[in-house]
Amino acid sequence: MNGRVFSVCLLAASILPTTAFPQSFLKQYRGLPYRDSRYQGGSQKVPGRVFCAYYDLGGEGVAYHDTDPQNHGSGELNPADGTYLNEFRIHEGVDTSYTKFQRKPDAVDDNPFNKVVPPADLPYVGWTEPGEWFNVTVDVTHAGTYTADFLYTSNRGGTISIDVNGKDATGPLQITTTYDSADPLAWRQWHHWNVASHLFKGRLSKGENVLTVHILANGNMNLAYFDFKRVRK
Repeated sequence: MNGRVFSVCLLAASILPTTAFPQSFLKQYRGLPYRDSRYQGGSQKVPGRVFCAYYDLGGEGVAYHDTDPQNHGSGELNPADGTYLNEFRIHEGVDTSYTKFQRKPDAVDDNPFNKVVPPADLPYVGWTEPGEWFNVTVDVTHAGTYTADFLYTSNRGGTISIDVNGKDATGPLQITTTYDSADPLAWRQWHHWNVASHLFKGRLSKGENVLTVHILANGNMNLAYFDFKRVRK
């Protein structure tokens, strides 16, 4: 489905030298890497896939900002039936769901209008609205310049940006719509998956970094993961 989510307590850059900003941000940041009974990963590893639905623990205003406190995926679209995926992060404001395969009579995320077929049962952030943000703590193996492909859907296109340790690292990033007028099911416009190649490009320091994903314009996107690769030291 569509989606809502995203940034963190941003420190005032005007009172901090550029070189001091990232370290000061990390010292004052109160969020924690996500983990639960099934996902024991902690800080997500770079290079590798960084999953949006595993955004940090810490709650509203610390780990994320959402326009309302209701999770419109877990417990609403997906019934609260005691299963892990249907109740994933059910009590948090960020809206989460997961990719659904082999649903009949109408295919959901394994439909013929995908540009890319996503993994089954993949948690993602959805119902996004402008002004939302979320933080993800990552553990970078080697300092260097990285690119990241982005797995997503977008009913009408949109714009996001990414901060690294509280500082804008990308500027506005245009997300191409995945709308396809050939699909006869209107609701499935939120389930046409695609990959934006090299959407992110920037330098990451070795060790812990906090990435903040901001929704800037349009919303109506599902955000699955960023696939980071180092391109040079």
